[in-house]
Amino acid sequence: MLCILHGWLLEGSGSNLWTRSVVRSLCRMGEDVHLVCQENHPDRYDFIAGAYFHHRDGTVEEKLSRQTSYPGKCILHQPELDGTLPVFVWDKYEQYSRVVPMIDLSTEELESYIERNAAVVADIAQAERISVIHANHAVLMPTVAERIRARVGIPFTVMPHGSDIEYAVKKDDRFLRYASSAFAETGRIFVIGDEMRGRVLKVFAGVDGLESKLSDLHLGVDTSDFEPIARNDRGKNISQLSASLAPLSRGKTVAEENEMLRAMPGVRDLDDLLRVLGAASHYDGKRPDENADAKLASVPWTTAPTLLFVGRLIAWKGIQSLVAALPVAMERTPSLRVVIVGHGPLREAMEAFIWALRNGRRDIVELIVSNGGALEGNADSAHGESSLGDVESFYAKLAKDGALENYFETAQRVLSSETAVFTGYLTHSELRHLFPCCDVGVFPSVVREAGPLVFLEALASGCFPLGTYFGGMAASIDAVAEGIAPEIAEIMKLDPKNTVEDLGRKIPRALEQAPRYREQFATLARDRYDWSSVSSRFLREMDASRSLEIPGR
Repeated sequence: MLCILHGWLLEGSGSNLWTRSVVRSLCRMGEDVHLVCQENHPDRYDFIAGAYFHHRDGTVEEKLSRQTSYPGKCILHQPELDGTLPVFVWDKYEQYSRVVPMIDLSTEELESYIERNAAVVADIAQAERISVIHANHAVLMPTVAERIRARVGIPFTVMPHGSDIEYAVKKDDRFLRYASSAFAETGRIFVIGDEMRGRVLKVFAGVDGLESKLSDLHLGVDTSDFEPIARNDRGKNISQLSASLAPLSRGKTVAEENEMLRAMPGVRDLDDLLRVLGAASHYDGKRPDENADAKLASVPWTTAPTLLFVGRLIAWKGIQSLVAALPVAMERTPSLRVVIVGHGPLREAMEAFIWALRNGRRDIVELIVSNGGALEGNADSAHGESSLGDVESFYAKLAKDGALENYFETAQRVLSSETAVFTGYLTHSELRHLFPCCDVGVFPSVVREAGPLVFLEALASGCFPLGTYFGGMAASIDAVAEGIAPEIAEIMKLDPKNTVEDLGRKIPRALEQAPRYREQFATLARDRYDWSSVSSRFLREMDASRSLEIPGR
């Protein structure tokens, strides 16, 4: 019996998406899986047949029991914590009064979290005859699995996802020690492509026999969910998306949005800006906007070229690069419409950025760009240090070339109040309808990621993907490049050192080529990246791990 350890939710992207996709695919294959995570709404996932809440006093409460349409089933287990949830990047989480970047937690708090999860997993292992465990990320779930192995001998595998290495292991030696110890005890470490393999080998060079434990496991996409459609059918998809939104609670209100826009002309300094943006931020970010469906319905889907950004609205995801590039891109494609999906601390700052560009408020643009850290709420950058260095560099280059004045004049001319719509947070229930309606998808992260799953979802939808050419994104682009013309693959690559400039040049080129490659992209995704192939490989490796000896032992 297989048990998967995942420290957070099933909604959203990244490792959450990886987990729910692999588990669903395993259930389709007839496998039974026990999943330990913090998902509060198991009823939303049709592959979950049962769910249990493990109270701290040792009692277990049944939360869900039902029949599913899958040959196999998933049983979800949620350990009750003490109110503190360790994360890599801060976010709001339902039910948790204290969500803390794990590097900010004391060792005692980390140990409490690890031991709490280990106690629950030990009970599950005994009751359900677990024979192998898989732990997501390099920390902290592998440490939980390591301790279960020490106590009852169950072998385990690990899969780093990138954010764990960048936001924890590289920043705090405690996490390097935790991860290195677990890596030494595991028999298999899954890596997504050559870049991730190289990163693991470099960061964990002190782990004996490491290379022999590494096993490639590529990313996947549910191609039955993401399929291309004809341009004339886009309105129908948006109607289906609106129907999916109808029963959901909403986040940012129309009043909050309008009040911020009314207050923007009065902004004169950083204090003014922080006050205006802060007043517009008192809503549940993990909800779609109150008028998200109306915003989407306003886009002329059958006539306008459309661009999509999906991701957390933080500097590391590169949303600021896209916003800064819009005047350049739209000078060549003035009818472009941009849909920005996601939540995060830079949401209001990016709305203000676009407002300032189109209204000729260069002073506000400069305030935002030079104070990105303060606007993002990063305490380390609260004294004016910018987290938007890519945009600063772009503007510095324009100034050196004598082109900055023209840039701001162009922005006023080509941007309008209709150019970009922010929808707030959408789940894959909505994104499956939205991706196929868009011509180009942009994923300009400024940090290396193990594997951006949104790239494959865009591909499967026939949406032309552009991504920063490093890390897992480079591996994805290189893999796709084997099946398309070299000049088309080149358009997909955004230079990590000149991302804003590259976006300005390549968005129009991608929009021109997108209609010709829609079906070819979808076919590539279907043939090479469907989750069924990922899950089959994963299952074979897990079966082998049940009897795998650790090298050197």
